[in-house]
Amino acid sequence: MVESGSQGMGCMVDDYLQGLVIAPADQQAAESAQRQWNAVAKPLGSLGLLEEAIVKVAALTGTAQVDLSRRCVVVFCSDNGVVAQGVSQCDREVTAVVASNIARGISSVSRMCEGLDIDCLAVDMGIACEPEGNNLISRRIAAGTGDITQGPAMTREQALAAVRAGVELAGELASEGYRIIGAGEMGIGNTTTAAAVICALTGAKPSEVVGRGAGLSNAGLTRKVRAVEAALVQNAPCSTDPLGVLAAVGGFDLCGMCGLFLGGAVHRVPVVVDGIISSVAALCARRMREECTMAMLASHLSSEPAARLVMDELGLTPPLQAGMHLGEGTGAACLMPLLDMALRLYRGTTFDDCGIEPYEELPR
Repeated sequence: MVESGSQGMGCMVDDYLQGLVIAPADQQAAESAQRQWNAVAKPLGSLGLLEEAIVKVAALTGTAQVDLSRRCVVVFCSDNGVVAQGVSQCDREVTAVVASNIARGISSVSRMCEGLDIDCLAVDMGIACEPEGNNLISRRIAAGTGDITQGPAMTREQALAAVRAGVELAGELASEGYRIIGAGEMGIGNTTTAAAVICALTGAKPSEVVGRGAGLSNAGLTRKVRAVEAALVQNAPCSTDPLGVLAAVGGFDLCGMCGLFLGGAVHRVPVVVDGIISSVAALCARRMREECTMAMLASHLSSEPAARLVMDELGLTPPLQAGMHLGEGTGAACLMPLLDMALRLYRGTTFDDCGIEPYEELPR
């Protein structure tokens, strides 16, 4: 059993999480946004989930004048000790290389953000090897986590520190004028830790949720399943203690993203959920403070086996189903231009402008 820390630490966690001020969604702003949609010269609800996303942002921000003009994708980077169990094609040194490439603007997500006015930020939560360059935002907790097949990933104190770092970063970005944030990650071995967290929180079996990640062979997939099974037996995380689950079998990237989702609700900035790892962090945040889901926007349904399970747990429906599993916040970046196009209609031609009668909501 993982030690949950001293009684004082437990009180500190409870006090911090419950002390986060998350105001209710503004229903008047949501209703105003819906009226604006209904006035647009098109069939009612015909943009589906994109319309719902704009209304959700209005409710979060308290205004129907939705502004998503300044945006970023934040990529939380850290290493995971479980790579020692052969759960990935790559060694942990790759984390530092890719993190450096994100900061330099030459990674996958960086290239996708080019030309879309999306800033791409890399955050060092706990990279084992020192990345090149000095463009990373440092919220470093330690030089990677422990091997979860042998013991806990981190201490409870470290997990709380990483969550707080994410909350505070959301506040800093909001104060800098960002109006929407994508939650991405990079860390060799983090699909293994994410799978372990899913199992701990939902009771799902490792064989049901563990995927091939970056492209494991059948033998590698078997090692990965066994690593998650061993981690759950070794640490016995409690499903009703999400911070304890993160400390036991999670990663610093998961903790940071969890805090980002909480911070989005606190600071009234929508945070876009990316793929399986990002969505697992969002689930941890929801288990800590259920109301924070009002700040979450789904982007895509990952091809990882547990993707739909986690989205259902979150109560979110991703508008994109493209079979993606790249990570780094790439799916979150894909959503932002779709929201731009939706906003052009939202602010565009009305039935009055056209001189035609508006559609009415007819009984079914």
